Parts: sequence; structure tokens; C-alpha cells
Amino acid sequence: QLQASGGGLVQAGGSLRLSCAASGRTFSSYAVGWFRQAPGKEREFVAAITWSRGTTSYADSVKGRFTISRDNAKNTVYLQMNSLKPEDTAVYYCALRRAPNIILVTTGYDYWGQGTQVTVSS
Repeated sequence: QLQASGGGLVQAGGSLRLSCAASGRTFSSYAVGWFRQAPGKEREFVAAITWSRGTTSYADSVKGRFTISRDNAKNTVYLQMNSLKPEDTAVYYCALRRAPNIILVTTGYDYWGQGTQVTVSS
């Protein structure tokens, strides 16, 4: 199971750190992604990281503002979000891909966390 946490309400320009913790499995040989879904919109890719090599990928809309990282000891992936904008408002989901490479579409991920709400006020 994946447990996402860390969402909340923040003003524009502020920061939040999301966490994605795995229970019952480890991330080794997998990739972990963050996606988000705003009301009335499709779920979209935000960032992803391969567990073994730490290779990362970001959506253009978050490059330079968001950073994805992993903590091997805690079996947790983080998404540090800085310089938040109102358009970042969405439910954020972490997802696990049972392969050591990154793809940007939701169908490539096998397990999903429950989502955590991020609201950025202007």
C-alpha cells in the first residue's frame, strides 16, 4: 500500500512537502511517480523517480520549482514543492510502477495511493 501525506492550504509563493510511504513492499527496482488531478481535469504527470538510480523526470510546469527525492531507509519518496501557484491546486497522488524506468502516463503505474489535497490561495 502507498500512503500519501503532507498536503494542505498554502499561500501563493509558499512551500509544501508531500510524502509517499510504502507498506508491505519496498520500492527497489521500481519507479515512483507523483500525479495530480484538479477539478474537472484529467490526472496529469508531475514528477517521477527511479528507486535504484535516482533518475528523475518532471513536467514542464513544475521544473525548477518541485523536487522529487527518495529516502531508502524510510522507504519513502518526497515531493518538495516551492514557489507554489494557484494553478498547482489539485489532489496529488503517488503511484508505483513495477519497472525501473519512468513513463509519464497513468496507465504505466500499478499501485496508487489515496491522494492528498493541495490548495494554493492567491
